[in-house]
Amino acid sequence: MSGRNTALTPPADATAPVRHPDAPAPGELLGAHYEHCFGCGEGQPHGLHLAARAGEGVRVTAEFTVKPAHQGAPGLAHGGVLATALDETLGSLNWLLRVIAVTGRLETDFVRPVPVDTVLYLEAEVTAVAGRKIYSTAVGRIGGPQGPVAVRAEALFVEVKVDHFIDNGRPEEIRAAMADPDQSRRARAFEVNP
Repeated sequence: MSGRNTALTPPADATAPVRHPDAPAPGELLGAHYEHCFGCGEGQPHGLHLAARAGEGVRVTAEFTVKPAHQGAPGLAHGGVLATALDETLGSLNWLLRVIAVTGRLETDFVRPVPVDTVLYLEAEVTAVAGRKIYSTAVGRIGGPQGPVAVRAEALFVEVKVDHFIDNGRPEEIRAAMADPDQSRRARAFEVNP
């Protein structure tokens, strides 16, 4: 990161993250937290359809294929789409902590272009927790999990109550999510993004 932002630096009293005992097992596919999420939901025809897996500790891996609908410049991924992929991957970390959290700050470095039809391999980890603040980092690589770095990010997530979504979301979507008979899907619908 160029010119590191102090808002992304954990305070001296921050603690190491602790994986929740009920978190998905390492290697387990996390699945979409909400069908209509642009990042991970299958209900978005032009979405990223990002697939995240629980890793060891408080880490996740994810991947998505850059489609023609994700272009910015001809034949290259749009930078905003790459930032979305990083945000979605970082947000998935909160499922390992079993907290509801939203993105407070996301700082992204674009290291190299990502061509259309490329699979972007992402890795993210929580680095520290301080009260309601969750600090994390991510990296995206092309050509494989050991390939060259294309994008990286640092993020600050803030733990919130489900009321954050109920008070601010569109009522019809909130009602539909709350009415889902699957308790796990109902809870996960409200886990990430502001």
